[in-house]
Amino acid sequence: MTSRWNPGHTSPITLQLIGPQSWTEVPALLCYDATDPFAVRIAFGDIGDDSGAVDTDEGIAWLVSRELLQVGLDRPSGEGDVRVWPAHSASDVLFLHLRAPSGEALFELSRAVVAGFLRQTEALVPSGSESELLHLDDELHVLLSNGGADPSGH
Repeated sequence: MTSRWNPGHTSPITLQLIGPQSWTEVPALLCYDATDPFAVRIAFGDIGDDSGAVDTDEGIAWLVSRELLQVGLDRPSGEGDVRVWPAHSASDVLFLHLRAPSGEALFELSRAVVAGFLRQTEALVPSGSESELLHLDDELHVLLSNGGADPSGH
């Protein structure tokens, strides 16, 4: 079964996978969808199509906090599985470290591309207004009422 995800904004990016003795270019998409306003999806591999939809069954995708990426543009951000930090020596270099049970990877990517992408997400959903889009009270009501049906009549 194919998993489709339709982003509100995407930006292609090439990451450099830093290996012990060589670097490998890894194509990816930065994806943002206002229906999940706190997250940025980093979809690795050739997973897009002409419609703009992202097929996450054809590649690997990570969800990363939009705020974590924003902070990581200027100083180290994150802990645990996802960390981001700017390089000290080069102004356009950002490091992304991802860790999973199966292993870990360190990537170098363009700070300018990430900053431009984040500016576009701000145009869709300004920082600080994300929770207004989630309708948490409605979702909590549905959860507490057994999916909307109250068999007891209350």
